[in-house]
Amino acid sequence: MEKTVLTVDGMSCEHCVKAITNAVGSLPGVASVAVDLKKKSVALEYDPAKSSLDKIKSEIEDQGYEVVA
Repeated sequence: MEKTVLTVDGMSCEHCVKAITNAVGSLPGVASVAVDLKKKSVALEYDPAKSSLDKIKSEIEDQGYEVVA
C-alpha cells in the first residue's frame, strides 16, 4: 500500500467531500480517502497494482475538481 496527499482546487463544501470520497473510494485498491477542505488536500492510501495514481487523479478531475499537485 502507498500513501500520498494530493492538492485539489475547487473543493468548497461537504458535497465536494462526498463526491471525491465516493468516486475515489470506489476504485479498486483504494483503502482510504480523507478530504480536508481547509488544506485543499486529499490524503489517500491505495494499492498501486490495482489503481494507478493517474487513474485516481483522473477520477477526481472527472468530478469537476483540479488536481494541482
